[in-house]
Amino acid sequence: MTEEPERPQLSPYQVQLEEGKRYAWCRCGRSQKQPFCDGAHAGTGIEPLMFTAERTEMALLCGCKDTGDPPYCDGSHMLL
Repeated sequence: MTEEPERPQLSPYQVQLEEGKRYAWCRCGRSQKQPFCDGAHAGTGIEPLMFTAERTEMALLCGCKDTGDPPYCDGSHMLL
């Protein structure tokens, strides 16, 4: 059974991404290394989203786990 994700914060995380580097974005909200996965999802039925940065940039990654454009913030937190 899949649990509902926790909402670690109702605003995005500003992070520096490096072009070509692979990241694991936390979908469950339990990670202590937000917005990235630390394995805390074990047993939740929620897996991290693996993605590769297309360019080196400062990015806003979702903190509320409700984005329609994971892992990026799309402003969904404004509706919660």
